[in-house]
Amino acid sequence: MNTFPTMRLPTYMLLFAICALTACRIASKGISRCTTPVPPCEGMVWIPGGTLLMGGDNHQAAPEEWPKHAVRLNSFWIDETEVTNAHFAVFVQATEYITTAEKPLALTSDSLLPPGALVFTAPGHIATMPTSLSWWHWMPGAHWRQPEGPGSDIHKRMSHPVTQVSWQDANAYCQWAGKRLPTEAEWEWAARGGLANKVYPWGNQEADKGKPKANFWQGIFPVHNTLKDGFMTTAPVKSFPPNGYGLYDMAGNVWEWCADWYDPSFYRSSAACQANTQGPSRIAQPYLSEKVMRGGSFLCSESYCSGYRNARRTGATPDTAFSHTGFRCARDAEQ
Repeated sequence: MNTFPTMRLPTYMLLFAICALTACRIASKGISRCTTPVPPCEGMVWIPGGTLLMGGDNHQAAPEEWPKHAVRLNSFWIDETEVTNAHFAVFVQATEYITTAEKPLALTSDSLLPPGALVFTAPGHIATMPTSLSWWHWMPGAHWRQPEGPGSDIHKRMSHPVTQVSWQDANAYCQWAGKRLPTEAEWEWAARGGLANKVYPWGNQEADKGKPKANFWQGIFPVHNTLKDGFMTTAPVKSFPPNGYGLYDMAGNVWEWCADWYDPSFYRSSAACQANTQGPSRIAQPYLSEKVMRGGSFLCSESYCSGYRNARRTGATPDTAFSHTGFRCARDAEQ
């Protein structure tokens, strides 16, 4: 499509050349910032618009994944991989940005928790009634450079997805890069990779059957991981085959922040079927406002949450950082 239909050819070609030169790319660091709509940023994939049948595909679907409903989406761009530690380091170096986990947390008006974040620690045994409180612990000193707390680092994990970033951190990065977080509907449409009504980005074969298809937990969660896929925590991006759209790690590795507020009952509202829906304007849960997370992580298993299913959805408060959560960016077809 001609973006400038009324311009004479020489003017259009000149503008195209200017756009190509000014699409600010930091090639030496493996990251690009979008400042113009033509051409797209390096490392982004074009996702054609269409009608998404959004919601649960099998018996594992939770109540918040129903009912399945149609959502019309425009075309858009999305990062082919999750934002890596290397990408995030460029952002921090350029902006001197301080993440949520690097700041004290206000518990009350006169009480502060020291800087830190939530870190997974495997319990020694399976509790009678498993609860996430058994394996998530507040770790002072944990942040994106030290994902598991003091003593850990990312020096050998620069190609891994960045973790310990809150929704606020992810949104700040996107704004700096001239992009945005994908909506929940865009994320699911992209994850399905052109396959309709399939459980996973690769189709319907169960995640733990055949060759490893993603980075997730194999074995008895949360006490024993057989490491069939080769990774205890995060994996370098592009470690597993892409989906039909050429996107990597849409299942597993890390949960990914989306733009929308999280409402477990949203699919049952008439607003859920609106074209290009961005979810509820604000979640009306008493004392709790959460943002959507999608895609599952290295901690998801078939026996526990099967979070790497296309339709699986959950949420967390926008100021929360986890050792299993990251993000990828999106961009409108035309800005």
